[in-house]
Amino acid sequence: MTEAIAEASARVRAGVGLFDMDDRGLLEVRGSDRIRWLDGMITADVEALERRGEGAGAAALLLTHRGAIVADLHVGRIGDALLLECAREACLPVREALERRIIADDVVLTDHSEAYAVLGVEGVGAEEVLARAIEDAGIPAREGWARVRVAATESLVAGFGWSGERAFQIRTEPDARDRVRAALEQAARALDVDCVRGDRSLLDLLRIESGIPALGSELDEDVLPPEARLERSIAVNKGCYVGQEIVARLRSRGQVNHLLVGLRLDGDAGAAAGGGLSVAGRTTGELTSVVRSPSQGWIALAYVRREHAEPGTAIEIAGGGSARVVALPFVPPASGSSSPPTASSAPDRLP
Repeated sequence: MTEAIAEASARVRAGVGLFDMDDRGLLEVRGSDRIRWLDGMITADVEALERRGEGAGAAALLLTHRGAIVADLHVGRIGDALLLECAREACLPVREALERRIIADDVVLTDHSEAYAVLGVEGVGAEEVLARAIEDAGIPAREGWARVRVAATESLVAGFGWSGERAFQIRTEPDARDRVRAALEQAARALDVDCVRGDRSLLDLLRIESGIPALGSELDEDVLPPEARLERSIAVNKGCYVGQEIVARLRSRGQVNHLLVGLRLDGDAGAAAGGGLSVAGRTTGELTSVVRSPSQGWIALAYVRREHAEPGTAIEIAGGGSARVVALPFVPPASGSSSPPTASSAPDRLP
């Protein structure tokens, strides 16, 4: 990691960072059956979003029939459509999985990923800067969505991100990206908020420091939601959805075999994602994300056996090296509160 990234991470947490996020995708769900149908597909309470009204949103998961994670999602209600935000690489598998389950339903799925440029606004100053830049509306609540105007351009804003700090995604016309970015930078200057143009490496560092699992690193179809500590993305008081029976069984049983944890690596690490982990010679799991944090040193996210997930547990890294389990997040949000955490120290039982 370069010194520039190390310095920038602290600046984002104390100010605001702007990130190009065209690796994020957007699916739209329309049709007269969209609410009932989508409620039976994903873990969020879609019917509750309809009752809450325009701009309501929630974190969600799309699961397989055996309860494993196809993708982590953000769902929002805008006009007569429901929006599903996810990693762009997941849009096709998500769309295919959902379309296979359209039987006699009046539902139409459309991928709008190509229609937008996406900017992330993250950091303790994100809310203040965005409120200054918006011309005609208030900003959305956490997980909420809103149509706004920024730099004289119709844009779609959603209240979530990846740094653990207050965060937003702005979707705008591709040819308006530079104007919108400039408006945000101007708002930051007017408010005397330090503003950083970040890249994927910087945002990934912030994500790992915050203990947030990501698709392709911590999340895939071999992972169950409680293993990734994603209970917050599951509505427990709703009807059936794909994978619900397995999720309910896990909740009733009260435990899973593996858990996502934070590791603080000892010394200079040559460890990499995919590396095996053991305790007293017994295989326990593997590394999923590794980074050198400017404030924490070498840190990692990993899955380990439940009995080895207690903070303070000594872990051996395949090929040499050692680590200790620590509670997540490594770096608490500078804003004091943010999106609900996705991971914590090992619980004895699921909620």
